[in-house]
Amino acid sequence: MIKVTDGQRWKLFHIENNRKMTVEVLNFGGIITQIRVPDRNGLVENIVLGYKHYRDYIENPAFFGAIIGRVAGRIRDAQFVLRGRTFHLGANEGSHHLHGGNTHFHQVLWDAVPFQSDYSAGVILSHTSPDGEGGYPGNVTVQVRYELYDWNEFRITYRAETDEITPLALTNHTYFNLSGDVKDTIEKHEVQLKSGSFLELDEVLLPTGKRLDVEQTPFDFRSWRRIRDGIQSAHPQNRIVGNGYDHYFLFEQQEKEKVKVKEKISGRVMVVESDEPGMVMYTGNNLDESFLLREGYAKKYGGLCIETQRHPASLLYEGLPSVILKPEQTFETSTSFTFYTE
Repeated sequence: MIKVTDGQRWKLFHIENNRKMTVEVLNFGGIITQIRVPDRNGLVENIVLGYKHYRDYIENPAFFGAIIGRVAGRIRDAQFVLRGRTFHLGANEGSHHLHGGNTHFHQVLWDAVPFQSDYSAGVILSHTSPDGEGGYPGNVTVQVRYELYDWNEFRITYRAETDEITPLALTNHTYFNLSGDVKDTIEKHEVQLKSGSFLELDEVLLPTGKRLDVEQTPFDFRSWRRIRDGIQSAHPQNRIVGNGYDHYFLFEQQEKEKVKVKEKISGRVMVVESDEPGMVMYTGNNLDESFLLREGYAKKYGGLCIETQRHPASLLYEGLPSVILKPEQTFETSTSFTFYTE
């Protein structure tokens, strides 16, 4: 148990399977602080970014490992219109609203209950966001289930209900680096992504509502492509985010495996499966040495985020997967990360 300021006591949950894979989770923010998996030689190392000092998770401007909500992503002008009524949210990125604004789920002390079965173990996190919090309508109850299976699959399941129509888009903001213990940046990581289109961004990183075809661009990951291709690209969409990626890709839903990531030196491969309609792929373009990690100071392109989610651009533009949750509905989705070596 970790003693923290303001009388709070954080709990750190250590989850382990029978193949030497471990996951560590805080009840504060539902933050994943470590995921340790073997490389091809059996060396077990941490493959996610996390702070050296737990106190740094209090602010956590990079959102390391955290649950993001109520709405993941940017909402233009920190407002939206729902059934003819305008709702004003907290602006925390210029005049815009990012990752839940000033009432972030990543700064909440979640109720946490561990569990175990014959083939898995994990923790169930619960939180209720009251009506009006951060400007959002409705009392929203959220449950996030972290579960580690014996076959090196780590699954995140989200479940939520509301008593009033409201936007909701949840994700997890873990930064992966399959080199192990941040031996290198993710520039040489290779990605295969089942997506034929992505959302165009403007100069403040807000979607314009236009879908761009990935064909013959550095955004075409339908076959294996290195992250470095986008970092070194002159494509205006790579340049606009600081040389790299911070874009929403729409999945081809008939495919079960949505994303694969591999790092050749360690031999580690990560397979991502999700029933979400798309994901933001972020390549750590804004990371720098102001972040002190377990392994030393962070660096640009130090980690890769695979943020499976619906996108709040649908509040403005038609034809995108909706983020609206109604009282008669249950929000339920899952994303799994499975690891092996080759």
